[in-house]
Amino acid sequence: MMDETTKVYVVDDDRDLGASLARLLRRHGFDAEPFTDPGALLEIYANAPAHCVLTDMMMDDLDGFAFAEKVRELDPSVAIVFMTAWPTTANAVDSVRRYGGLDYLEKPLDQERLLVAIEEGACWSRERRQRRNRTASLTPREREVFDLLVQGQSNKMIAAALGLSSRTVEDHRASIMAKTEAQSLAQLITLSR
Repeated sequence: MMDETTKVYVVDDDRDLGASLARLLRRHGFDAEPFTDPGALLEIYANAPAHCVLTDMMMDDLDGFAFAEKVRELDPSVAIVFMTAWPTTANAVDSVRRYGGLDYLEKPLDQERLLVAIEEGACWSRERRQRRNRTASLTPREREVFDLLVQGQSNKMIAAALGLSSRTVEDHRASIMAKTEAQSLAQLITLSR
């Protein structure tokens, strides 16, 4: 069971189903709110982000994939779980590969699988936000060095690419390691994902 601060939005143009799913999630400790209109959620999302969005695939104004793209623009760290009454293999694959969904659930939903998907999504979102916060304090130049480091470039290659001395790159690298609290290049690469 998740704590009360785990925000979940349920988006389905079937008002009764959306409300029912939100009630189920609230009974299991999530702070869940239903939306019948994905546009209405997009309008408020920047000021009230969630850990997870459970969205239907087929809605009147905006399909689930187009909606997911818009949510990702606002918040790359939100977990998205798709649900549909008309499952296809192609959509299942696309939901994960192209749209970053964490799961693709078939209606009627299996309660246990839904709860596991939402809990995993919330955990994924928290971890992703934590990684992003650890790199948020980097200066623009440190961010440039960081991006090249995680691509596997050496200090010498980074210096040449950015027009810096190797010593300056070493200083930036040391600052990056301190600010992110990373102990190795492998940990930096993990933070970049």
